[in-house]
Amino acid sequence: MTSQQIKDLTHQYIMTTYGRFPVAIDHGQGATLYDPEGNAYIDFTSGIGVTDLGYGNQAWADAISAQAKKLGHVSNLFYTEPAARLAETLCKRTGESCVFFANGGGEANEGMIKLARKYSFDKYGKGRATIITLNNSFHGRTITTLMATGQEVFHNYFFPFTEGFRYADANSLESLEAAAGDDVCAVMMELVQGEGGVLPLDYEYVQAVKKLCEERDWLLLADEVQTGVGRTGKLFAFQQYDILPDVVSFAKGIAGGLPMSGIMANEKCRNVLGPGTHATTFGANPVCAAAGLVVQETLTDAFLEDVQAKGTYLRNQIEALDLPCFGKTRGMGLMIGIEVKDGYNKSEIANKLIENGLLVLTAGPGMRLLPPLVITKEEMDQGLAIMKKTLG
Repeated sequence: MTSQQIKDLTHQYIMTTYGRFPVAIDHGQGATLYDPEGNAYIDFTSGIGVTDLGYGNQAWADAISAQAKKLGHVSNLFYTEPAARLAETLCKRTGESCVFFANGGGEANEGMIKLARKYSFDKYGKGRATIITLNNSFHGRTITTLMATGQEVFHNYFFPFTEGFRYADANSLESLEAAAGDDVCAVMMELVQGEGGVLPLDYEYVQAVKKLCEERDWLLLADEVQTGVGRTGKLFAFQQYDILPDVVSFAKGIAGGLPMSGIMANEKCRNVLGPGTHATTFGANPVCAAAGLVVQETLTDAFLEDVQAKGTYLRNQIEALDLPCFGKTRGMGLMIGIEVKDGYNKSEIANKLIENGLLVLTAGPGMRLLPPLVITKEEMDQGLAIMKKTLG
């Protein structure tokens, strides 16, 4: 099919819940994508942080093929090897104690919220279920995770929302104390606010929140849907902050492009969700887990150090371009935000770059870059050249 045929068919039969860019994608290799007509696009988005191994990765494709031929699905009433091995790898690499596998980021965060509330209920009874989240956060699009999201714009249309959330300002312990109370069971936060604009939390603030949670027996919940699986240059962003959260959610890059997510819990929380308290049909799917094992095998310590180096290179080069529309960069690893100066429109910038062969994202008030972790220097330089030509 041609690009136009794909667009026409999409408009006719798929709900218009996305403001799509006018590009149809047919295939890819490395960090470069192609439309049906063969036009190339350097990808600084990786499917919003999902395709961490890029496109056309042979080991990933072979693992999926081999597992699909062996066993595509069996319910979680039975045992499978790929999920067990992936859970073992994640726990050994993070220090967490156990894993629950799910399908998407919102579902993972729902599971984390349920665990926190049950932990408190089991220990203290009813009336201690409030979770404090941060203003400018984003935690998903289910009824519950929309309310967990600390942005008023998302609290509309779908009433009634799930109760039990209060909000505090990021990097302000005083604001967190003001939101506290005897009804609180947990604090939930993104260590780098992704949709809010790629805003890393302060190291000292995260350390202080961890200490406060320990003192008051609140669970510390880390939403690593976007920051996890190597994106920041560590396997998980909490390792950048030298903490071990009570519960961590993950999704996006965990299976390199297949739908998978989950939560990890520490020893204190490993038995909170017992039989019958939480479940999912497709979570721990063996094909997705087999893909996830390839991701873990690829993300060695040396590989992750290279991710940090690539992020530093991209940020330095973008600032060196001294483009009239861009200010400072921020972020961690290959999770990069760019300030858009007053008088310029971030959406117009994104569209111009895409028209010229560079796929980018927006977030909060600026631009967001989430390239595949395997992106080469040549591909980064090609993307930078498009930026300079388009915006210089």
